[in-house]
Amino acid sequence: MDPLRVAVIIGSTRVGRVCDSVGTWFAERARRRHDLAVETLDLAGYAFPRCYPEEATPDMCRFAGAVGGAEAFVVVTPEYNRSFPASLKQAIDYAYDEWQAKPVGFVAYGSGSTGQYAVEQLRTVFCALHAVTVRDWVGFDLLGEAVDEHGRPRDTDDRERAVSTVLDQLTWWGRALREARRAHPYVS
Repeated sequence: MDPLRVAVIIGSTRVGRVCDSVGTWFAERARRRHDLAVETLDLAGYAFPRCYPEEATPDMCRFAGAVGGAEAFVVVTPEYNRSFPASLKQAIDYAYDEWQAKPVGFVAYGSGSTGQYAVEQLRTVFCALHAVTVRDWVGFDLLGEAVDEHGRPRDTDDRERAVSTVLDQLTWWGRALREARRAHPYVS
């Protein structure tokens, strides 16, 4: 069976972010699996417009094309004020049909939280886009011992199990939905 094409989306563009460290850490673990082909989409690498234009810009099209080419997603997000960053919502809105009938997993973090509120709000957003979110997720509290001085997650048995669980669920849903999309076009 062809490897499942997974896009790891680094959802923060803030200066001084740790999202890129957390996203890189997660992508490294996902790439250890032979059944996944992992691509990282770092939102900081796109020149998105400040205001939504009448016509899509080249970077908007490039992002939507990458989303369309993926079969599953892992969104890496901080929790800001009990929610997720505006940069992530903006990027999500640049695609629509491209998200449909595909699974989404989450890696989240916060200061004093593990990103739970950001994940729960993202579940609502992806439901509206006809995507399927996996139950389990990976979370970090930046105020604890979860990350080192560079913002890179520390490896623990619990964390490795959480990563494995998310990837197992994402892969199951990704394969099932791949076959379903091949058999019948999705109707929204």
